[in-house]
Amino acid sequence: MPERFVPAEFKNTIDTVLTEVLAEEAEQLCAIDGALQPVAEQLQAVAGHGKRLRAAFCYWGWRAAGQPDSGPLTRAAASMELVHAAAVVHDDLIDDSPLRHGLPTAHVALRAAVTGRPGARAAARSLAMLVGDHLMALAGQLFATSGLPAAYLARARPMWAELARELIAGECLEILHTGAHPDPDVSLKVVRYKTAKYTVEQPLLIGGLLAGATARLRAGLSAYGLPLGEAFQLRDDLLGLFGETGRTGKASLDDIRGQRPTALLATAWQAASPAQREHLAGVLGRRDLTEEHLRDVRELMVTLKAPERVEAMIASRVRDAVSCLDALDMPHPARGALTDLAHVATDRHH
Repeated sequence: MPERFVPAEFKNTIDTVLTEVLAEEAEQLCAIDGALQPVAEQLQAVAGHGKRLRAAFCYWGWRAAGQPDSGPLTRAAASMELVHAAAVVHDDLIDDSPLRHGLPTAHVALRAAVTGRPGARAAARSLAMLVGDHLMALAGQLFATSGLPAAYLARARPMWAELARELIAGECLEILHTGAHPDPDVSLKVVRYKTAKYTVEQPLLIGGLLAGATARLRAGLSAYGLPLGEAFQLRDDLLGLFGETGRTGKASLDDIRGQRPTALLATAWQAASPAQREHLAGVLGRRDLTEEHLRDVRELMVTLKAPERVEAMIASRVRDAVSCLDALDMPHPARGALTDLAHVATDRHH
């Protein structure tokens, strides 16, 4: 890996690791029974997308502690992407989302495997749930068999447990608060636990722990990682409603139809007059939403300056994150890479 961070090159490296791991796993599944072919295909498909940001944060957490480029570390970092793939499958199931990366989500794609049988929709959802569960198990397996010394892996094991606990907590909080009146504090807590921590902070800390990072460096990585992870999800909220499906690969009305506790919705609700809240409430949670509803909600959000306010929240968090790097003792390539990653993660257009 070159000293200068080149996102496309890093992505190719991680993609190669994941392709090999998942192809081998798919082969072993199909060797049990040929009927498992659709499941094996989804296992590979859902992990086949993304910028590999989580792996990059893990890698540069390792490098920030002064460790050199390492093949085994790269494999350990790739496991972060399997955690993400598992979370995506489960998230799409919970939200009943039809699209991801412009393709049918796992629970939609797997309907073809059970067409014509009673309860086909429920059966496809059950298969997708098991795909997600297996991806999480594979993440742990790839991490444990990465080739890093056992003593290194032991240092990071408690953070793995924390990552799994807090990711599940975030998903549960979103479910528990879906349909409730939008609340900015609740929304930001969901953002933090559902996405921010496992996207940036925890991969960074896992990389740092593997490398034997000092407590001071780990605290600095957290101070950088948490606001940046929140900024990442805030950008995702904006793209979820204002992005075009052709570019984002997701259905734009999902968050409104599901009445999810996003920060964008909470910000709009907070700024709205009673009449505007009544108008919003009449749209939230409806299953029959149209493009006209989408235009209407977007116009109201803009009138309330909700996108503008969320953009300010993103910019503030990115500034806070990057400023934390100045005080940390780390090699120049790691400082440069983490500065670049702050912008790669939050300047997304799709």
